[in-house]
Amino acid sequence: MLTIAPDVEVLARFGRALADPIRCRILLALRDAPAYPAELADALGVSRTRLSNHLACLRDCGLVVTVPDGRRTRYELADERLGHALDDLRTAVVAVETDRTCPDAEGCC
Repeated sequence: MLTIAPDVEVLARFGRALADPIRCRILLALRDAPAYPAELADALGVSRTRLSNHLACLRDCGLVVTVPDGRRTRYELADERLGHALDDLRTAVVAVETDRTCPDAEGCC
């Protein structure tokens, strides 16, 4: 049964998803168009196993869904508004001062 998550939980899930550069790249790729895992792995230059783990995380966070397509499974954003949210976040972050970095960027979050 689907339920509506509280606002804080939704933002926390989105934050966990965006905390990893590979997951960010997956979301940006799916923003452009749905894709199959093998295609995503090749396009992003990661192993299929590693990609599969990240896709599972994104599914668990509720950000991507699977769509059966014959014997294959296609991935896409769970809601088209996520693509707009990604664009809004990307442009908001681009607007910050370039000499500012996240404290301890390697260990941040």
